[in-house]
Amino acid sequence: MRHFLIYTNVHKDCNLVTTKRVCDFLKLKGKRITLKTDGEGWVSESGAGMEGKAGTGIPRDGDCMIVLGGDGTVLQAARETKGMHLPIIGVNLGTLGYMTEIEPSHLEESLERLLAGDYVQESRMMLDGKVCFSDGSAGEGWALNDIVISRRGSLRIIRFNIFVNGQFLNGYSADGMIVSTPTGSTGYSLSAGGPLVEPGAKLIMLTPICPHSLSQRSIVLSSEDVVEIEVTRHGEGGIQTVEAGFDGSQIIPLQTGDKLRIVRSRETTEFIRLNQVSFLEVLHRKMQG
Repeated sequence: MRHFLIYTNVHKDCNLVTTKRVCDFLKLKGKRITLKTDGEGWVSESGAGMEGKAGTGIPRDGDCMIVLGGDGTVLQAARETKGMHLPIIGVNLGTLGYMTEIEPSHLEESLERLLAGDYVQESRMMLDGKVCFSDGSAGEGWALNDIVISRRGSLRIIRFNIFVNGQFLNGYSADGMIVSTPTGSTGYSLSAGGPLVEPGAKLIMLTPICPHSLSQRSIVLSSEDVVEIEVTRHGEGGIQTVEAGFDGSQIIPLQTGDKLRIVRSRETTEFIRLNQVSFLEVLHRKMQG
């Protein structure tokens, strides 16, 4: 690896202390660095300091992206690099994250292993969502973590039907529905009572948000299944307005008669694993905390 992209959450890395540690280490090894901090463009850095002007586009010749922050920062970086197949490794600057591989206390040691090729690359599945509006138009989005149907406007519950591979599964009265990947199983889905899944698995999970029934629980599906969510009329016959959120970033509004079709994406997000801390060990620490 010769060209490293460094993506920093400045709110997590006060005064860019850890970012400078990463840059100094890589520069000593003769590596090329391109840096981005929140709200700024990409800036090239050499041994003499910053050079050139900030650019908005991600450099296409990067070999690896090092993300400094928490799981949310890693998620944002992954969204910005979709389709580039750029391997990502995270430095944990928040609480114990599931998507961040490196702890600051082992930073230089971990970077040394990275440069030595002592790692494995892991592909994570993503989801594609297509909204078919009742007027015949369409909208699209994608997610590494989850696609969430939630209420919009008033605080009353929403009603919707779920179909899997064209077959009716169930009708729901709830605050919403989370359709998540294994990577997303440690996020919103977990908070809603969904299962924890090893991130390299190939599964789709449906987790209702505050369902108004004791019998409605999470459902685990094959990654090859096609999930369709249909927004129905409210119990009083009124028009419902809801929204589909893709990784909490892209929002598409829907209303009664609209449908959201969700499938496994052909694209993947690539993560670098140093095997320093396994998923099960992180899970153990979370449970103990």
